[in-house]
Formats: sequence, C-alpha cells, structure tokens
Amino acid sequence: MMTVVTEVTLKPGCEPEWDAAMRDRLTAARDRPGWVGGQLLIPLDGHNRRAVIGSWESRADWEAWHEDETFAETRERMDGLQDGGGEMAWYEVVTEARA
Repeated sequence: MMTVVTEVTLKPGCEPEWDAAMRDRLTAARDRPGWVGGQLLIPLDGHNRRAVIGSWESRADWEAWHEDETFAETRERMDGLQDGGGEMAWYEVVTEARA
C-alpha cells in the first residue's frame, strides 16, 4: 500500500470552497479501484493551509484516478483557490493500525 501526503496553501477566504471541492473528490475516490482511504487536515497554526493524506493499494491506482472526470473537475475548481503549487511526498506503508 502507498500513501501520498500533499500540502497546499490556500488563498485567503477560499478555504470553505476548496474544502468542499476536496470533500467531493474524496467521496468520488471511494468508488475507484485501489482506494484505501483519505483525510483532509488543517494545521492548528495555519488555517489557510491544508494537508491531504491519501492511501492507495498502488501508485498506479492513484495515477489512474487522475484520469477520472471527477478528479479533473475538482482539480479545475481547486487550482484557482490555491496560493501556488503544493508539495507532495510518497510513502510506502509498512504497518497500519486502526481502531
């Protein structure tokens, strides 16, 4: 399993619209092959920043998701709300534990 962590900074005042688009994206991802789960995080010291955690069975599954119509639509909505590009890092999941 692979997890990707993406960090972005949002333009002031755009946070609610960006968050709504990300919720739409995460909801749509549930139906994609290889989707494991995701989280949208707001750091306590930066209300205009976001971290998105997405876990997939493989990076190929994640790449295929980027060809999906819903992903493209949400990307178009979200790009104009961000202050610059984001930073992305990939991790191989070694161990996972949940309640």
